[in-house]
Amino acid sequence: MKPIRQGDVILLPVQQIEGQKIPHLTLAEGEVTGHKLRITEGSAELYDKDSTLYLRMFSGSALLAHEEHKAICIPQGDWMVKIQREYEPEGWRYVTD
Repeated sequence: MKPIRQGDVILLPVQQIEGQKIPHLTLAEGEVTGHKLRITEGSAELYDKDSTLYLRMFSGSALLAHEEHKAICIPQGDWMVKIQREYEPEGWRYVTD
């Protein structure tokens, strides 16, 4: 499996899920707009370990949706959820959507 990008989030395939299950499927929230990047269709669980999110997709695929981006399908498997960073002359910063 290859990494999947949607907005400022990148999903990286992992071999193992760690952490505590959390009761929602929101991967990220926009700091300015309040929009949410979340799983809207399919069977999945989200876990948190030391402020890192992990996504487990049970169904063959699921829909990852955001108000400002086209929804994409995420295949079955285990994923680490990371906020992408970009470099500026002042240093690294997290990409904001």
